[in-house]
Amino acid sequence: MAEPVKTKKPIRGRFITFEGGEGSGKSTQIQFLADRLNAAKLRTITTREPGGSAGAEIIRHLVLSGVGKMFGAEAESLLFAAARDDHVSQVIVPALDQGTWVLCDRFTDSTRVYQGELGQVDPKLIRAMERVTIGDLKPDLTVILDVPVAVGMERAIKRRGTAVADRFEGEGTDFHEKLREAYLRIAKADPARCALIDADADPKVVAERIWTALRDHLFSVAAPRETTKA
Repeated sequence: MAEPVKTKKPIRGRFITFEGGEGSGKSTQIQFLADRLNAAKLRTITTREPGGSAGAEIIRHLVLSGVGKMFGAEAESLLFAAARDDHVSQVIVPALDQGTWVLCDRFTDSTRVYQGELGQVDPKLIRAMERVTIGDLKPDLTVILDVPVAVGMERAIKRRGTAVADRFEGEGTDFHEKLREAYLRIAKADPARCALIDADADPKVVAERIWTALRDHLFSVAAPRETTKA
């Protein structure tokens, strides 16, 4: 009797998140990197938070319209957690398990910064939500794009044109300065995971800086880290 054919499990994909303040160029740089990885025959998807899955996109609309802010930072954090739970289970983990590289515009660092440091939500609550929504899942690399606040806000204004500023774009300069400082602290505290990139330059120059960081952080590592959602 012939032995059953064993199927080889795909090598886990890599999970790369992009963080930064408003107008830091995340969307542009994610697409640059996705194109480069696809050209290298690495299957890649791009996604975002809040959003990225059917359920999470509904919550995204609520959050960016300012509904969450009406009920306070804790309630807004719970909305983000609900969106992330759906996104992780429906999109991110299945893609990684199939060997796909996932490039995500914002992830848990955004919650730690926007709701944690700026919204003053108790870190214990944020950690508890992370345990429920992401389990052991962690980014293999987090790219933090850093630009002066004035530069980022000018870019954001130009990008949205005549549209109304969303929940976070509409905050004042002091908010965005504190946001930038919080991201700088995250990058300093976790250099093994985070790559701090000066994004106040031509987009193609920034893309090369990101590629160098990715090569240094990931391509020199012998084997990818296995992570799963609890």
